[in-house]
Amino acid sequence: MKLGYYFGGRASRLVPYLLLLPGMLLYFFVSLGPSLATVFYSFTDASGLLGAPMHFVGLSNYQEFLFMGQNIRDNADVLVRTLEFSFLVTVIQTGLGLAAAMLLNQRLAATTVFRTVFFLPVILGVTIVGLTWTLFLYPVGGPAEKLLNLLGGRSEFLGGPPFQAFLWVTWVQIWANMGVTMIIFLGGLQTIPSELVEAARMDGAGGWQTFRSVTFPLLTPSLNTNLTLAIIGSLQAWQLLLVMKGVTNGTQVLGLIIYAIAFGRTSANPTSVAMRQGYGAAASVVLFVLVLIIGMGAQVLMRQRERRVLG
Repeated sequence: MKLGYYFGGRASRLVPYLLLLPGMLLYFFVSLGPSLATVFYSFTDASGLLGAPMHFVGLSNYQEFLFMGQNIRDNADVLVRTLEFSFLVTVIQTGLGLAAAMLLNQRLAATTVFRTVFFLPVILGVTIVGLTWTLFLYPVGGPAEKLLNLLGGRSEFLGGPPFQAFLWVTWVQIWANMGVTMIIFLGGLQTIPSELVEAARMDGAGGWQTFRSVTFPLLTPSLNTNLTLAIIGSLQAWQLLLVMKGVTNGTQVLGLIIYAIAFGRTSANPTSVAMRQGYGAAASVVLFVLVLIIGMGAQVLMRQRERRVLG
């Protein structure tokens, strides 16, 4: 049987392309265009200031960011902290999201209410979440400090050592995004045939054995999706750190450094406006390559595991 073209012939063949055109134009101007512009500006000394001259400098920005003097040590520290942040967020957020999904999948009382509570931080926005937790963790008279004093403890929270503040911001990042992870896992759980679980239990498998041998392997597509989103999102995250800690040493990640360089906020001094958007664009391209390498590597490993588990 010969299949005809659905949209007909002649001028009708243009219909699908015309339907795609608005979306493609929007994608170009909102996403692809600025991305290509970032690559172009990374080879210039653009400052972003109105009327300032711009010159082509080749690979100088990349050389300065990756290989010159103090930048090597500073950027290496930032890179390590970015990878630590991504690892902690990915592992803990995935684990907590899976636990919450398993709990809510039991169809207990008020399940809908708890789903809403867990997902609510996702729709609040970074600024609201960051300011709320900053006030809660305020080291002098904040609610968390008062509660800890009642229990006989003491912590400086965000005002303490940089590593302690970094861990608190990491926790807030996890808390703010765990709802998405939970919803994806919950959707995966609801696609698992109940007959398989019942068959495992009839064969004498306990709760843990059923989860390990039936539920978790069948959650592999949901797990892969969550890991991919968490890895990419955490590598690019910086807004929450900016809201809660600002541009301070010891808590900076690569995305925050790019923002600080490009928009002149390289210190806590509000008058610091040494904008270097060409240099920031080069750092942004480096971050893109880092995300691409780690993301693609993770995808390869997850697909290999999916083929091994699901066949």
